[in-house]
Amino acid sequence: MRLILLGPPGAGKGTQSQRLVTRHGIVQLSTGDMLRAAVAAGTPIGQKAKAVMEAGQLVSDDIVIGIISERLDQPDARNGFILDGFPRTVAQAEALDAMLTQKGLKLDAVIELVVDQSALVNRIITRAAETAARGEPVRKDDDPEVFKHRLEAYNRDTAVVAPFYKQRGQLQQIDGMKPIDEVSEAISEVLQAAVA
Repeated sequence: MRLILLGPPGAGKGTQSQRLVTRHGIVQLSTGDMLRAAVAAGTPIGQKAKAVMEAGQLVSDDIVIGIISERLDQPDARNGFILDGFPRTVAQAEALDAMLTQKGLKLDAVIELVVDQSALVNRIITRAAETAARGEPVRKDDDPEVFKHRLEAYNRDTAVVAPFYKQRGQLQQIDGMKPIDEVSEAISEVLQAAVA
């Protein structure tokens, strides 16, 4: 099973991805996690990404496509994958299509979590507070000001990806403001229909 989860930052893509990983035995390919891992490892691509991420901006398509292409070649991605946080632009969606075609793969589903963006900032503030209360470091992109910048970037650049897939008849929209379990159930229904 190969799918994309779309939606603005804070919509719950990471939470739902983890549930899908557990339920279906597939891997979550979060570009944010992959980039953070590259930054932490100090790899050349990680060093390039670090400055861009710290400024709250999006890394270049070449960096992201390269990381994802390499990741899809690893054995644990053969059973399927969830792309979380990618593609972020129509150009990336087109590059992803070309890359998957080259690998002889295709997407089973593209799911958008539709949310009330005014509620997202509160969600992020809560997430940052809970992370800090557990004594864990708060992610830089969970800082409310950085988050607002990311939301602006999403609306400017990434919101066009959903219509791209909708025009191709691949997009399924789910109300991401519902309780987590209801969102999970709605995603399961979409996936059952996709592979039926």
